[in-house]
Amino acid sequence: MPFLTPMNMTALITGATSGIGKATAIAFSKEGINLIICGRREKALRELKEQLEKKVKVHSLQFDVRDKTEVNKAIEGLPEEFQKIDILVNNAGNAHGLDPIQTGNTDDWDAMLDINVKGLLYVSRAIIPQMVARKQGHIINIGSIAGKEVYPNGNVYSASKYAVDAINKGMRIDLNESGIRVGAINPGMVETGFSEVRFKGDSERAKSVYEGYQPLKPEDIADIIRFMVTRPEHVNIADLLVLPTAQASSTILKKE
Repeated sequence: MPFLTPMNMTALITGATSGIGKATAIAFSKEGINLIICGRREKALRELKEQLEKKVKVHSLQFDVRDKTEVNKAIEGLPEEFQKIDILVNNAGNAHGLDPIQTGNTDDWDAMLDINVKGLLYVSRAIIPQMVARKQGHIINIGSIAGKEVYPNGNVYSASKYAVDAINKGMRIDLNESGIRVGAINPGMVETGFSEVRFKGDSERAKSVYEGYQPLKPEDIADIIRFMVTRPEHVNIADLLVLPTAQASSTILKKE
């Protein structure tokens, strides 16, 4: 089967309304990749769609990845011209709280496991069969340095990202016979709304996470994802750890 060029590809991106997901949608549009942008916030989806459809075809899907019924309904209801998905970017994810295990909030645990692990699985399960049938496709899973090394009070968040790491490896093995590329990018400190969510709207605390050094930007990660999906068909970037220069590990960070 001939290799698809960006101009005739369609990508589905979860968590596309902000941060890495939004930046990836913008980067893909510059490559001529048609887009299915997914998220929970209708206004943000509408605004991004209006921005990008000047360059490529764009369809938006509003659903919560935690809801298996919603996920399946949304994917099954895609218009015909968007039903063939060539690239899946499993970006939707979150962190809730930063507590030691003994005082952790179980609602926070549920949110992280439901979105970061089960949500990724629900979306993947809805899309992968069509890739297998065509023996073609590319899946990018967004992990984290937290899925490579645990840090203090990051217990369940790290567990969820270790699961993403395992799922990424398992996917690559299971889909090898179908010729589907599977890879993960694992960012370190990226300045997004991530910390705002983790600290439940405490803007000052969230802002302090990124002070005193130059963190990665969503556009940095998006550019790497763009690079990953535009490699020749025989090239699969399987697992990539990306850190700001100031960061040496999950716990070692050089601040001014």
